[in-house]
Amino acid sequence: MIVTTAAFGSNQLTLIASINQHSSPKLVEVNWLLAGNSWHSSKSISKLKKRYNLVDESFTFISKENLSKNEPAQALLIEAIEQLDEYFKGDRQAFDLALDLSLGTPFQQQVWQALQDISHGQTISYATLAQRVDNPKGFRAVANANSKNPFSIIVPCHRVISSDGKLGGYTGGLDKKEYLLALEGIVCKT
Repeated sequence: MIVTTAAFGSNQLTLIASINQHSSPKLVEVNWLLAGNSWHSSKSISKLKKRYNLVDESFTFISKENLSKNEPAQALLIEAIEQLDEYFKGDRQAFDLALDLSLGTPFQQQVWQALQDISHGQTISYATLAQRVDNPKGFRAVANANSKNPFSIIVPCHRVISSDGKLGGYTGGLDKKEYLLALEGIVCKT
């Protein structure tokens, strides 16, 4: 696994890409790096270790300045950083990146797929998302799946709000959710 971090304004993200000799690399995480934390505190590290039987040495940190376009996993991280930079500048509304959703349960994967259908600048409620995944009474379950989303911003869980128009929750913090929605031209009740 190749790990890097990137700053976008005052916000930091951890990005992790898989290395696989038999298939193309995929992103396994793009998530907020909370103040005072390092990439080691990523919520996906322990899941990745367990799923792929990895040890700490299986993770290689490379600063974004030292990533090489000649190495496929590193090139994917460079592309992810470029697309995120375009998003934060207002020049990109959708992402085109290879994602490994396999760390989620089948239900979580279904929710994460449905999140990708929410257009830039739009919001839906948790109840609407539950209906879209054929679980009309499962708004709490979709909220839980949102909280497990390993691809903040790219899989836009920030676009799901409460039925009353308030922000609801967000793993990266409500300040980041409000920031992302404002970046997309959405003002929510607080």
